[in-house]
Amino acid sequence: MEFSGNKTDTAQGKSSLNTSAEASGDITTSKRFQIPCCDSGDLKMPTHVAIIMDGNGRWAKKRSLPRLAGHNAGMKAMIEATRAASDWGIKYLTVYAFSTENWKRSQEEVGGIFKLLIKYVESELRELHRNNVKVNVMGDYEKIPAAALVKLKETIETTSNNTGLNLNIALNYGSRAEIIRGIRSLVQKSLQELRELEISEKNDSELKARLEEIITEGSFSRELYTGDELGNIPDPDLIIRTSGEERLSNFLLWQAAYSEFAFTPVMWPEFTREEFKKILDDYSNRDRRFGGRK
Repeated sequence: MEFSGNKTDTAQGKSSLNTSAEASGDITTSKRFQIPCCDSGDLKMPTHVAIIMDGNGRWAKKRSLPRLAGHNAGMKAMIEATRAASDWGIKYLTVYAFSTENWKRSQEEVGGIFKLLIKYVESELRELHRNNVKVNVMGDYEKIPAAALVKLKETIETTSNNTGLNLNIALNYGSRAEIIRGIRSLVQKSLQELRELEISEKNDSELKARLEEIITEGSFSRELYTGDELGNIPDPDLIIRTSGEERLSNFLLWQAAYSEFAFTPVMWPEFTREEFKKILDDYSNRDRRFGGRK
């Protein structure tokens, strides 16, 4: 996977990516999008873009193909989106790859998704690393199949010191589960701090005052996957969902408080650099007031 931005060296190579999202063939044998890279001076570029990659199954069904063909095509689109984000200087790209609810799908489909993940890592890790992309994973990913977990940990370790694009893969991720996990962690830390301060539970006023100091929006945010665990990733400026659906589907519920949203009818396997740039053009013209007025 060749990127034009955030390189760690100046080697020039031919692109291995494809604009088309065909069902068959290796995900690495393709051409680069034929559209110029955005100059950050042309657009008000978001720092963090999150994408709900929806529509793989419907894309395949429309073409009378198996669902796994849609996921394979979707993997190609993810490679292209990663390239574009790196080219355009976006610092964080978070992709919703597999939710906690996706285990309800057939064993064949779930197994196929993780086999594609292994294939992606094997084919793209070297280029990700060479082009300074740092891969993070958010979610309870220790529960994924062992072979995929090994490859994933290899990717995380190999790219851990990179300083370019942060590619955050939400894997076995659910926002409600993340929030409950964060609450439990913060409560445990709060109880420990209260014990160390020797504040009696009977002293209601002092207890309340200390809890208000300990439990804040900031301290809670640091307990989420996007918090201290992954270097305190900023909340997404823009959340994109493909395929025409207009809901969050248990994705970044806390972090999305002031995110801008973009919904496109384009199925994820057909999500091109042109479509990405069109959405960024629209975002660039929005007036973000964060609850205030100008």
